[in-house]
Amino acid sequence: MRRLPVLTLGLLLVVPAGCSAASDPAADVRRGEGDRLQPSVDAPASTGDHGDVTATPARAADPCALVPKAAAERLAGTPLQDPVAAPESCTYTGPTSGPTAQVEVYAGAGAKKILDIDRDLGHELKAVAGVGDEAYIEDGAVFVNVDDTWVAIRLVSLADPAASQQALANLARDVVTRL
Repeated sequence: MRRLPVLTLGLLLVVPAGCSAASDPAADVRRGEGDRLQPSVDAPASTGDHGDVTATPARAADPCALVPKAAAERLAGTPLQDPVAAPESCTYTGPTSGPTAQVEVYAGAGAKKILDIDRDLGHELKAVAGVGDEAYIEDGAVFVNVDDTWVAIRLVSLADPAASQQALANLARDVVTRL
């Protein structure tokens, strides 16, 4: 008896999922080789200029290009590993033998989110004059905005955060020239 309800539930979960594209008149798909669903050649392209939810930012910044390895090493004051890139972020870590150091670079909505969270947490943010459209610095991090593209650079280190303030501000100035 227990198998019947489980089997019925399984069919209910599988059937609607398999039929959703075919039963949705708005789905713009066609059958191709091997009966796989493929996007139609006539599918409308998103223009991105009309407040469309699928719009992409006007500028997609590569965080690893914004802060190259040599710049990250100058900021950290130590050699770093090659970067680990992810969408909208780039991370340089110190060698396992030490010293402890990590430089994180975020570009896009995630960078702005980090700034918003730090504000909500009451971090002491100071404006950095003359950098981008707006820029803010705190212990171990700097945030810069150019044409609605936000970049956050964070330094994780055991050194006194005050020692890195000028280096963070200088790196923010460099980033503005790369945007």
